[in-house]
This record gives sequence, structure tokens and C-alpha cells, in this order.
Amino acid sequence: MWRWFTRAQDDPALRPVRPGLSFAFFNALTWQIGIGTPMVLFAEQLGASPAQVGLAYAWVFVLTPVQILSTALLPRFGFKRVMLGGWRMRSVFLAVPMVMAVIAGGWGPRTWMVQALVWSVFLFCFFRAIGVSAITPWLYAIVPSSVRGRYFASDQYLAGIAGVLTLLVCAGLFALLPVYPALLLQYGIAVAGSLLSYRALRQLPDAPRPAPISLAEVARATPRHLLTPSPFRRYLGLALWFSVITTPIAPFGAYYLKVGPGLSLSAIMLFEVVRYLGVILAAWVLARRIDATGARPFMLLGLAIYVLVAGFWWFYLRMPGAAVAGVFGSYFLVGVATSCWGIASLNYLPKVVSEVERPLMVSIHGAVTSLCGGLAPIVWGLFLRSESAAGAGLDVSVFGWFFVSGFVSACAISWLAARLPEDRSAPVEPLMIGNAVLRPMRAMTYLVNLVDVGRPSSTTRADASPGVPPADTRK
Repeated sequence: MWRWFTRAQDDPALRPVRPGLSFAFFNALTWQIGIGTPMVLFAEQLGASPAQVGLAYAWVFVLTPVQILSTALLPRFGFKRVMLGGWRMRSVFLAVPMVMAVIAGGWGPRTWMVQALVWSVFLFCFFRAIGVSAITPWLYAIVPSSVRGRYFASDQYLAGIAGVLTLLVCAGLFALLPVYPALLLQYGIAVAGSLLSYRALRQLPDAPRPAPISLAEVARATPRHLLTPSPFRRYLGLALWFSVITTPIAPFGAYYLKVGPGLSLSAIMLFEVVRYLGVILAAWVLARRIDATGARPFMLLGLAIYVLVAGFWWFYLRMPGAAVAGVFGSYFLVGVATSCWGIASLNYLPKVVSEVERPLMVSIHGAVTSLCGGLAPIVWGLFLRSESAAGAGLDVSVFGWFFVSGFVSACAISWLAARLPEDRSAPVEPLMIGNAVLRPMRAMTYLVNLVDVGRPSSTTRADASPGVPPADTRK
């Protein structure tokens, strides 16, 4: 895969870890289908209510605390075994939707299928969380520090390209085939991506096992960071609020476009393609400007875009079908805003955390924002449910209030974010977490970096590079 973009002799330092870039590409084929918009559309096709859709979509966020508990497995089994074990088990549960697509295609959907899909996504995300606890610290251990930035940038772009290609293929399948055969082929792609990503993981070198992690120490320090007034807690509150208002947009937007104006599944997938194009374009632009401009202006830009999107959707819900071009524009802007906030966060967060405690504080940030953001679709799904003669539907008036709350919240967050302190006189190395813009829950895997490999201490050396394990103990 990496040979498509560079030759081995161009980057000899990356040669041992190039399978990790293949993993980023093929893995995107899986999660884009298994926990993304195709899964949401499958659930709706089976008759799922907004509450059930919100629950299925939220599992990947709600189960992120499993990543923290799974770090206790790393000293015993090592990074590679934990990652491979989690990836093997999660692949098993992709077979459940495939079987249901065959049954529903031949005999029609059954009442039990929605619950089976929701629980299969739960188990997929559960074992995924166990495996993900190893991936980022494993990569930090084996990727040379001299090329780490280039590696994670390549990881981000390859995953974005794979995401766009996957969505285009899914849109084409929905346009050319009946619904259930199209879904069967899509989940077949997800299984193929899972197997190929597993093969790529097996080609990566392992790293020394970390020393045992004291979860008791983590439990003592976490409330202190959450309850003590500080610039970190102030920013964390805004990041949490932002996550709560933005996470439900993707699943409920797709659900409404299917049951409201009745757009085709292929058209909805094209909206997702446009959203990812917004993510990729904004990431390319911000990478060239954020160091000179600072993080706060791009936070405010992302929030301003969300204000526009929420305002548009409030009007669109009152004239469905009359502004489809505007829906395309709103999806693109959501992607741009996601990149603005996500990349700005990776640049701003190191400025409000102490260097010694950075891994724990970054993990707290990832845990709180992911968990609360994941709970938001569940809660909104309970209010959005609308029963009709045709079955479960979505209450459009309540959905309008969802965007009103998002509009007001984005304005309030903007007012508070404009007052965040940002010192640009002393540059701080930004966080580099693979695929963090597309999958922000990755930040929780920083927890394992609390330890020095081969040392009994459970704290990070103060002389280590910010957010990066000491190179001499990770080789």
C-alpha cells in the first residue's frame, strides 16, 4: 500500500512500520461500514427507531472506558497480542449483519433483527476497544521519532482516502443493487478490510511490554484534574460541550434524510462522501497555517461553521426537499468544522497540560469527550422517536429543537472559547494521534504512555519529549 505513495528508498526509516499504513487504509474499510452510516441505514431499513439507531451509533464512544481497563492487559500479553486478539474477535461479529442481510433479503426483515444488529455492534465495539488500547502506544514505541509526524500524517490521509472510496463504493452498490444484496456486499467489504488490516498488523514488529500500570494511581489523579479549577478543566468543559452537540448529527442526519424527504440510500452515502472531502480539504489547509495562526482562531472558525449548519437545518426541516444542494453544502461544512476543531484541539491541548502529566490528562480528555459525546445520541434518540402507522419514525419538531440547541450552544462555546488563554510565544509540540480527527476516541490510548517501558515507575520521565515515550526505552 505504501508503495503507491513513496518508494522504500525514499523513506528507509519508515520501512519497518509501513505495514501500519496499510493497516490504516484497510481498517477504514471496516469501521466506515461496521460503525458508520451504512450501519445506520441498515438499522433503519430493518425498522429501528431513532433510540435504537442512537444506541448502536453510540457504542463506539460509550465503550471507550474499556480502553482504560484494557491497558492492564498490556504488561501481561504485550501490545501486539492484545491488538491482534481484539481485532480477531471483532471480526467475528461482522458476520451477524451479513447473515441478517441474507435472511431479510429472502424472507423480509424480522422483529428480532434490530436488537441483533444493535448487540452485534456492541460486541464489535467492545472487542475493538480492547484492541485499540494497544495501537497508539505500540506505534509510538516502534515508529522512529524522526519520522513520527510524517507517519501519523500519512495515517490520517490514507484513512481519509479509504473512507471516501468506501463511501463511493457503498453509494454505487445502493444505486445498482437491491438494498439487502447491496448491504451484504458492503459487509463483505468490511470483513475483507478487517482480514487485510489484521494481516498488516501481524507484519508489524512488536515492542517491549510496559511495566504494570497502577489504576489506583490513575483513579486518584483523575478527580483532581476534573475538579480543580485550571485552564485544562476550562478547556475540557468546552470540548465536552462541543462533543455533545456535534456527535448526533451524523446518525440522525442520515436517518432523517431516509425517513423524511425519502432520499435514496445512494444519495445519503454521497452526502457522507462530501463530508469526508470537507475533512480532508480542511486538514490540508490547516496543516499549512495553524502553527503561525494558533489554535484558537480555528476553534472559533469551526464553531462559526456549526452555527451556520444548525441554522440551515432548522430552516430545511420546514421545507424538506426544497434545498438538497444546501444539504450537500451543510455536510461539506460539517466536515470542515470537524477538522478545524479536531486539529486545533491537538495543537491547543498540550498548551494547557503539564508535560509530566500529559499522557493522563490527554486520556482524561479523550475519555470524557468520547463518553459524553456517545451518550448524546442515546439521549436524543429517546426524544426523537415518533410512532406512526408505518412504524418507528422521527419527530421532526423535536429534531428542529436539536438544531436550535446546537445553534445556541455553538454561540455560547464561541463566546467562552474566545477567552481561552493561548500563549504562542513558546511553541509546544502538538499531539500526533493517528486518525484523531476521524476517530477522536483514539486519544484515550495515551494512558499507557504513563509508564516507561522496562522501568518499575508508573510515571513518565520529566525529560521525555512532550507526549512521547522516551526513545531509548522504546527501541
